[in-house]
Amino acid sequence: MFKLFYNFFLYLYPRFIAIAAIRNVKAKQWIEGRKDVFDKLRNSFQHNTQKVIWMHCASLGEFEQGRPVLEALRLKYLDYKFLLTFFSPSGYEIRKDYDGVDLVTYLPMDGKEHAREFFDIVNPSLVIFVKYEFWYYYLKEARNRNVNSLLISAIFLPQQIFFKWYGSFHRKMLTYFTCICVQNQDSLNELNALKGLNEVIITGDTRFDRVLNISSNSLIINKIENFVKNKKVIVAGSTWGDDDKVIKEVANNTEDYVFIIAPHDIGKNRLEECLRYYQHSKLYSEWVKQSDSTTKVLIIDNIGILSSLYKYATICIIGGGWVKEGIHNILEAAVYYKPVIFGPAYHKYVEAKDILEEGGGYSVDNLFQLKELLHKLDVDADFYKQVAEKAGKFVLNRAGATHKIINKIETLSYPHK
Repeated sequence: MFKLFYNFFLYLYPRFIAIAAIRNVKAKQWIEGRKDVFDKLRNSFQHNTQKVIWMHCASLGEFEQGRPVLEALRLKYLDYKFLLTFFSPSGYEIRKDYDGVDLVTYLPMDGKEHAREFFDIVNPSLVIFVKYEFWYYYLKEARNRNVNSLLISAIFLPQQIFFKWYGSFHRKMLTYFTCICVQNQDSLNELNALKGLNEVIITGDTRFDRVLNISSNSLIINKIENFVKNKKVIVAGSTWGDDDKVIKEVANNTEDYVFIIAPHDIGKNRLEECLRYYQHSKLYSEWVKQSDSTTKVLIIDNIGILSSLYKYATICIIGGGWVKEGIHNILEAAVYYKPVIFGPAYHKYVEAKDILEEGGGYSVDNLFQLKELLHKLDVDADFYKQVAEKAGKFVLNRAGATHKIINKIETLSYPHK
């Protein structure tokens, strides 16, 4: 029954996206990007004599999670070709020029014929899906062709469909993986209750390895250093409008800090909204051309520097916590031994729960609580030092997932050196 629903979804989804593409840019990218995908694959792989490792990610966040494994494999298996696919435009459009693989492309929509054609062309020796991706026909085709497939950095929760009485179809997909690499013991416990799975192991979360790598190669941004010099700084990263409604009340009513705001969306309307919200604010691109001492809030209007901005912070506020989407990446800030603060929409994120338990971060529900916490971090030097130290060690102590996954891959029949 659910396979029928799945096939119905595969039929309808592209048609809904095509309608949405009339007005929606991302939907249009989703449609346009898949028109010549098989031609791209043929040009890169059809007459290829090398073995191929294929990694698939839903979007940008999953790519950053899988990237440490991808780059470690690239260094180890020099005679292999590498393919990276995305489902979402928000991943592909940002990373389509990533030079760590031989080809970056969209994944053709799942389906029996598409999966068969894909495997005929690419002929991968190893398939790696990251975290939440489950495409029935692609996974089944890998199993039918005896191709090793891994799911890495996976999280499983009791409320997911795999553990419901009606989740047999989705449970079947899990049996197609050669090995499932989970982040924690809770996920392992959930999967241990299922039958028919091959191997499930705890490897941890590769994002910890990724942020450690990013921090060790962070950018030195001279203009930012001039802006923050001898000042206390709050960096608010990946904020949405509802986040800024809270943060602006602090920014507009304190002389104790300067603020760097990096909105999640840097479209024209969103940037104009930020400029309206924050007093004495200026877009970063304008401020670097003409610096002035009256600017108290920098609005970052580019992509790619947020992970480096956190190192200039005294305190970091992570966006998404006051909106339904949920918080963004707390690890990019914590890795610099900075206290992290976020709103109440964090319960879907294991790392957020864990950092709260360990005292490296705090969740606040409202403006009053935010002001109280900022005041305590400001006046109590010992408290600040303890929170900052716990934040950094929270990341450092969880590194090593990439090494464990690579070790597991080396035990498989493919790839081999």
